[in-house]
Amino acid sequence: MTTEVSGASTATTTSSSSTTGGGTNLTSDFDTFIKLLTAQAKYQDPTEPMDNTEYASQLAEFSMVEQQVLTNDNLSVVHSQLGLANMASLTGWVGKEVRAAAPALFDGTNSVTVAPNPAAAADEVTLVVRNESGDEVNRIALPVSAEPYEWDGTNFSGDTVPAGTYSFVVESKKEDEVILSETAEVYSLVKETQMIGVDVVLVTETGAKVLATSATALRDSDENMADEQTDV
Repeated sequence: MTTEVSGASTATTTSSSSTTGGGTNLTSDFDTFIKLLTAQAKYQDPTEPMDNTEYASQLAEFSMVEQQVLTNDNLSVVHSQLGLANMASLTGWVGKEVRAAAPALFDGTNSVTVAPNPAAAADEVTLVVRNESGDEVNRIALPVSAEPYEWDGTNFSGDTVPAGTYSFVVESKKEDEVILSETAEVYSLVKETQMIGVDVVLVTETGAKVLATSATALRDSDENMADEQTDV
């Protein structure tokens, strides 16, 4: 079963770096304000004491700064808790196959699902398959369609290529001129998830790192489906 993934659904965390950084500044301002207020009260002229209205105004400012610091501390706690919750939810990606523009692993037997997205104006579409060294191993004519294509791991001669990492580029031509050349999306098994800053990063079986926001679909892996069939 394939699940389409939108950018909104993959945003698993909210940015609060400005809040965290602001906490340090607020704390610093708060400490400075206390020192200034204390010095002002200590060294004021006894014959001309501080105006009560002005003093009350400064106390009100002190209270506002204090509340800002406390609010920021509370937000930091909430952010930490959300981060832990997000990390727990990320485990749901592991063991799934994610579709993204990245290299894929050919195990020597099972086909690789490629999701081409050729230019609509093209009259000729070619899937270019390259090995890990960047050498072309095959060129396959495709219809002008976004229908998935199953690459069976064969090269120009029709022989099965060695197991390894392969990349896929879709070339769209019009009147024998390339009008679009872009990396095709493929399904890869997610082996690990990471939080890098506020970004969720998926580490695939090839070692490639893919932003979760760039994933366009998610499905059960063949291993998971095989396990389910075995259990049944």
